[in-house]
Amino acid sequence: MEYYKCGYPGSVAHEIPKGICGHLRRLILSIMIITILAGGCSHMDEKALSQEANHLFNQGNYDSALDKYAQMMQTHPAVTDRVLFEMGVIHAYPNNADKDYQKALDCFQKVVHDYPDSDYRHDSQMMVLQIHNVSLKDQKIAAQQAALERSRKALESKSEEVAKLRKTVTALEEKVFAVRMEPADKVLIEKQARRLTLLSKGEVIKSYAIALGGNPVGKKEREGDNKTPEGIYFIDSRNRKSGYHLSLHISYPNEQDKRRARKLGVRAGGNIMIHGIKRCYSSVGTAHAEIDWTKGCIAVTNREMEEIYKLVPNGTRVEITP
Repeated sequence: MEYYKCGYPGSVAHEIPKGICGHLRRLILSIMIITILAGGCSHMDEKALSQEANHLFNQGNYDSALDKYAQMMQTHPAVTDRVLFEMGVIHAYPNNADKDYQKALDCFQKVVHDYPDSDYRHDSQMMVLQIHNVSLKDQKIAAQQAALERSRKALESKSEEVAKLRKTVTALEEKVFAVRMEPADKVLIEKQARRLTLLSKGEVIKSYAIALGGNPVGKKEREGDNKTPEGIYFIDSRNRKSGYHLSLHISYPNEQDKRRARKLGVRAGGNIMIHGIKRCYSSVGTAHAEIDWTKGCIAVTNREMEEIYKLVPNGTRVEITP
């Protein structure tokens, strides 16, 4: 049998039969190639699939783009949250003739529920609100048009009754305006009811639907627990240039909150506000209050925040109930 000396540079050579030596070299080469590919191929495949899906989307080939994203979920589960978000965008895209809001909601809600630490979770929450708002828009418009038509017919057939109603409405508007000219002396926030009420001398000025922290049940105990506080506080400052339109700062933590945090050995946290919605999401309107999306603050629409900002001076008592 014919022999060769085989060995790595700098190592001890060994005599190996010619056929075995060639096979060993091929095996080592194969292992090296597999190792190199294992380190970089997966990322390249993901990038290539993502580029293909994006290209198909830009061409208007939405079904094929969705197929590519479905392939990415099977082969690259680590990016499932991003893939679900992008699939949801395609399902809800206005130019997609086959758009399906329910499928889009399924994608975004899966990101929210299954990937709590995802970078796409907050945007998915906002997209759920946007889709809900859009899907209800046509129904609301139709209902409003029908109501307007009924009102028009009522005005034509009941002019005297309408005149009386107008006088009643005018009197009520004058009363409400007079009350609103006085600043609120109390802000009542009822967490379970998801309601904020402004009061002046015991009389309700106006109530608003609100969103709370993402973990709303129970008292706030520590920084980062996403809970809205409970207790008696005051409005101690305000911000006209808030990232959330306008904001009123609540005096959390009070002394009781601080003592509880010290006992637990944690930081009490702070920066609790009554605020509006980021400008880029303001179009969701009152639909924002259907989920608790803040980090512990109390949120209303931007228009409502403008009213509250005017009526609630610094020093106003704030009572937050469970």
